[in-house]
This record gives sequence, C-alpha cells and structure tokens, in this order.
Amino acid sequence: MVYRFTIISDEVDNFRREIQIDSDATFLDFHNAILKSVGYPNDQMTSFFICDDNWEKETEVTLEDMGTTSSDMDSWIMEETPLSELLEDEKQHLLYIFDPLADRAFFIELTEIITGKDLDEAVCTKQTGDAPQQLLDFDQLMAAQVVTTDLDDTFGNDDDFDLDEIDPDGFEMGSAEDFESMLY
Repeated sequence: MVYRFTIISDEVDNFRREIQIDSDATFLDFHNAILKSVGYPNDQMTSFFICDDNWEKETEVTLEDMGTTSSDMDSWIMEETPLSELLEDEKQHLLYIFDPLADRAFFIELTEIITGKDLDEAVCTKQTGDAPQQLLDFDQLMAAQVVTTDLDDTFGNDDDFDLDEIDPDGFEMGSAEDFESMLY
C-alpha cells in the first residue's frame, strides 16, 4: 500500500510537495524524503505530530528517544515506527516541525491511500515553489517572538519601591498558611 502526502507551508504561498511512500516505511524514511524534497540538511531535532481535524497536536513522533519516563505515555521514535502504525485514514493531518526553536512546521495531509501498489523508496511526485528558509536567524527569531505589552508611564516609577528591601539571596517562601492568607 502506498501513501500519498501533500505538504504545504503557511509561510510560502506557492510551496507544495507531494510525496508517495510505502505504508510500511518508517517515519524516518518520510523525514528523509521531506528533507530531500526541500533541500534541508539533516541537522535539526525534528518531530512529526499526528493531529486532529483542527490541526491540534495529539501524538508526537521524535527523531531521537527523548527519555520520557512516564509509563502512561507512549514514546514514538521515527526510526522504529512504521507509518501504517499511526496513519490509517485518508485526510489525516500531520505537522512536521522543521525548525524546533521557532516551532515552524509544514502542514501535511494524507491525501490518498493507494492499495495494490508498493514502493521501494519514497518519491517526490510534485514540487512547486521554494521551501521556506529552514532556520530563522537570531533577529528573525526575536521578531517572531516579540511580545507587546501596554504599560503606562507609572510602570517602574513606584515611589514606595525600596531597593534595600530586595533579598540578595532570592525570595524566601513562607508557610502554606502565609500563602493562603495572601489569596484571601
């Protein structure tokens, strides 16, 4: 069985890739096919996320074992996980995080399941547009993460503020009763 995936970017309007890959191939094989189709080096800690219909992340498939110690969470690793283990329906959504620091991703849909056909290796069957830059430089990263706040002129100008009141060793935590009294 062959899976045909459509890959798009929210950063580049005319970017599109279609990749066909055998359903028994691993997520690592798919990862390598994506990198090859966009010309990115294989030097980032990428991840796939299986998503719901609203693109909400559900299951993560990581490039390396992240050492999850929680026994109630399954750990999925690209090299060990066949695509068919987590993907079974057309129109399933995935995210492929290619820039983990800025959390930038490709949007992927399992567009078609082709039965009665097998592939030895993944094939990029459609390539339109240039891929977005893989990593943002520092200035772009900072601009993407700018948080604006609406502070008035009195912020930081408190006449009652006394620098000598600050404990140089850090803040001391009071008892639970002290904390509760601050809440009420």
